[in-house]
Amino acid sequence: MYKVLLADDEILDLEGMRTFIPWPELGLTVAGAVNNGFAACEVIESEKIDILVTDIRMPNMSGLELAKRAQAVQSDLRVIFVSGHQDFQYAKQAMTLNANGYVLKPMDDKELIAALMGVKRELDQGKRRQEEKEAFRQLVPIAKNEYLLQLLESPAEELSSPALKRAYSLDRLNWPIRVVVLEIDDYTWKLNPYSEFERKALLNRFYAMLSARLTEHGIHDVCRLSKQRTALLLGSDVPLDVMGALMDRVRETFPFTVTLGLGNAAHGLSEIHAAHSGAVAALEQKMLRGKGRLLVYEESRHADLEDLKGLDGHLATMLQAMARYDLVRAHDELSSVFRLAAQLGSKITIRHFSMYVILKLNEHLRGMREDLFRLLGLELKNLDILLQFETIDDIHSWLRRKVFELSETLQAKKQSKNGRLVESVVAHVRERLQENITLREVAERFSFSPNHLGLLFKEETARNFSEFVIDLRMEKAQRLLRETKLKIYEVADRVGYRYLPYFSRQFKETTGMTPMAYRRKH
Repeated sequence: MYKVLLADDEILDLEGMRTFIPWPELGLTVAGAVNNGFAACEVIESEKIDILVTDIRMPNMSGLELAKRAQAVQSDLRVIFVSGHQDFQYAKQAMTLNANGYVLKPMDDKELIAALMGVKRELDQGKRRQEEKEAFRQLVPIAKNEYLLQLLESPAEELSSPALKRAYSLDRLNWPIRVVVLEIDDYTWKLNPYSEFERKALLNRFYAMLSARLTEHGIHDVCRLSKQRTALLLGSDVPLDVMGALMDRVRETFPFTVTLGLGNAAHGLSEIHAAHSGAVAALEQKMLRGKGRLLVYEESRHADLEDLKGLDGHLATMLQAMARYDLVRAHDELSSVFRLAAQLGSKITIRHFSMYVILKLNEHLRGMREDLFRLLGLELKNLDILLQFETIDDIHSWLRRKVFELSETLQAKKQSKNGRLVESVVAHVRERLQENITLREVAERFSFSPNHLGLLFKEETARNFSEFVIDLRMEKAQRLLRETKLKIYEVADRVGYRYLPYFSRQFKETTGMTPMAYRRKH
C-alpha cells in the first residue's frame, strides 16, 4: 500500500480525513496525521511517504512551504492541497509545485477520494514503468551474454553490427583485444564434500568476487559459457598481470583453483571467434601442462607408435617391481610410463591410456591369482574417477598411490603365515597338474584337514580350491595351445584331463571357444 501523510491545523478536518476516508479500500494507508508543518517534516525525514495531503494555510509553516521542503527530501512525493481559500495566488503557487490535486473546504469526501485515486493511478503507472525498466535492465546482461556467446562460438560476420556494438558498449573496447577462457579446476569433485546449498553459496561468492575484481580493472565484457567456464574480453589496456593476481586470489580464498586459456589477439568482432577457439585449445592442454595457471596455446607433436614402443617394457618392469615390493623401482618405471603418455597430446587419449595401464595391472594380478578390485576395495564403476581428473599429473598421482597400496597388500599377504602356506600349496599344485589332484590329498600332504585347508585357501584367494585348480589347468592349456604343436588330446593329458570331451567343454566354458578355435585364433 502507498503511504499517506495528513497535515492540517484544524483538528476536526484532520480527524475527519483520517476517519471517514476508506483508506484500505483505496489501497492506501495513513502513515501519520499531524497539525503543523514542522511535525510533518519530521515524519517525512524519518520514513518514505508517497502522498502528502496538506492544508495550504497553517501557522508558522504554510502548506506551500511544507510541500517545498518535503519534495526537497523526497523528490517523487505527490502533493494534494486542501484549502478553504479560493485565492488564485494559492492555486498558482500550488501549480508551480506540481500539485497533484487541489480540494476546497468544506471538503466533499468524494472530491478528496477522486483526487487520491488520480494520484494512486499515477503512482501505479510510475511503479509499472520502474518495474519494466528494472526488468529490461536485468535482461540486458542476459541478452549481452547471448550475443557474446554467438560471437565467440560462431564465425558469422553479420553478428558484428554497429547497432549491437553500441547497445552492448562493445564500441568502447580498446582493440586489439584478447579472449581469455577461465575454467574452475576439478569442478566435478572438489565441490562434492559440500551440500547443494553450500555449493551454490560458494559458487555465488566466487562469481561475486570475480565480477568485483574484473570491474575493478575495467573488464566489463564477460560471457558465461557454462557452469565451469567464463570468457573474458581483455582490452589492450589490461595487463596480463591482472590475470595472475586473479588466480592467486582464487587460490587463497576458495577450495579450488582456476586455469586460464589465452587466445591470439583479435582486431575486430569478426575475429573474436578465432581468438576464442585459440583460448579453448590452450585450455584443452591443461591435461598435459597443469592447472592453476595461464596457458597460451602451443602446437604440440603427438606421439607416434615409434615413440611408444617402450611402453609395455616399462609397464612389465613396474608390475614386477610392485610384486617384489620394490617401491622405488615401481615409482621410477611408472614415471617413465607417464613421460611417454605426456606425448599423446589429447586428454581423451590419455584417459584411454590410463585405462590400458589399469587393465594391464589387473591382467598381471590375475596371473598371480589375485583380484585388483578386491585388493583395493574398489568396484569397476569407481574407475569413473579417471574421467574427473583434469591433468596427467592427477592421474599419475592416483595410479602411483594405487600401485603402492597393491604392493603393500601383496607384501603383507606374503608375510602372513596363511599366505606362505597357500603359496606352498599353489607351487605343489602347479607341479602336479598332470595328475589327479584332490583337496584331501593336498591337505594330507600339508598335515591339515580338508575342511580347514579349504577355508584357509578361500580366505587367501577368494575362490574354492577346485575352481583354483581348474583355472591353473586352463591357463596351462592355453599356453600349450599357443606355444606348442601338441595335439588337443595331448594338451588335455598334460593338464590332467583323461576324457577329451570333458576337457573341451571345460575349456569352452573358460575361454568362450573350443581348443581348436583358440589355437587357430592365437
